[in-house]
Amino acid sequence: MRKLRIVFMGTPDFAVHTLKTIVEADYEVVGVVTAPDKPAGRGRKLQESAVKKYAAGEGLKILQPKNLKDEGFLQELKSLDANLQVVVAFRMLPEAVWKMPEYGTFNLHASLLPQYRGAAPINWAVMNGETETGVSTFFIDEKIDTGEMIMQEKVPIDPSENAGSLHDKLMTKGADLVLKTLKALEEGPVETTPQKEAGELKTAHKLTRENTRVDWNRTLEEIYNFIRGLSPFPTAWTTLVNGNEEQMLKIYAAEAEKKDHDLKTGKVIVEDKEVKIAVSGGFILLGEVQLPGKRKMAVKDLLNGYRFHPNANVL
Repeated sequence: MRKLRIVFMGTPDFAVHTLKTIVEADYEVVGVVTAPDKPAGRGRKLQESAVKKYAAGEGLKILQPKNLKDEGFLQELKSLDANLQVVVAFRMLPEAVWKMPEYGTFNLHASLLPQYRGAAPINWAVMNGETETGVSTFFIDEKIDTGEMIMQEKVPIDPSENAGSLHDKLMTKGADLVLKTLKALEEGPVETTPQKEAGELKTAHKLTRENTRVDWNRTLEEIYNFIRGLSPFPTAWTTLVNGNEEQMLKIYAAEAEKKDHDLKTGKVIVEDKEVKIAVSGGFILLGEVQLPGKRKMAVKDLLNGYRFHPNANVL
C-alpha cells in the first residue's frame, strides 16, 4: 500500500465536491492550488473561488498563482513534497507542474473521453442531444484532455434535464470516480489505456456570446436541446423584435411542441397566457426568460406587465 500525499487543483463548485470527498475519506491533502481572488459584482469586491473557501475552512495550505510557470510558485509547490496531484476544473498545466509528483497528475473530466474534450463538456452534451455522457479520469500529458485513461463511468442524460441538473449528477459521480482512482493508485501503478479516437470526435468548445445565440432555422428538437444545454448558465439568448424595439432576450427554460403550421420561422405568438415561437416542426414554448434590466421570471409573470406587438418576432 502506497501512502499518498496529494496536491489538489481546482476552482469552481464542481471541484469542491471532489476535494470534500477526498478530505472526508481521510487522504492527506498537503496543498490546494486554486485561482487568484478576482473582483466581481457592482462593488468590484475581491471574490474567493469556491475551492478556496472550502480549503480555508478545512485549514488546508492554499496556493493562488497568477502564473503557473512562475519560479516562486514552482518552488513552493515542490516544497509540499506531494507524490500525486489531482486536477478538477482547473487551467492547463505546464509540463513542469504535471510532471512534478512521483505518481503523476490525473484529471477528472466531465465526459466520456475522447468525446467532448474542452472547456464545456456538460453543456455541449445536452446541446447536442446526447442520451448518455459520463466522467473520466486520466493522466495529464502535454495536450488538452488527451492523456492515458485510468477509469470511466457512464451517466444517462434524461430527455428533459438541463445542464444544471446534469452538472450536479456528474459532480457526484465524478467525486466517486476520483475516490476509486485514488484507491487504485494506493495499491500501486495502475493499468491505463490510450484514448480511442475512432469515428467523429465532438469538441466542447468554450461558450461565448456568439455560440450561445439561438439559431431559429434549426429543427424544433435541436433548438430545444440547445436551450436546455445552456440553462441555467450561461443561458441561450436571442434578439426580440417587438414593434420598433430590439432587445436581448435570455431563455432559461422552454418546452417543445410538435405541430404542423405555415407560420414564418421566428414569429412570436401570444395566446392563453403562453408565449411561443414558430420553428420548423412546431413551436418553442417559452417558460422562463429575462429581458434587459429585469429579473428572471416565468412567462406568465412577464405577461402581467409586458405587451408583445402583433408582429413581434425573434432573430
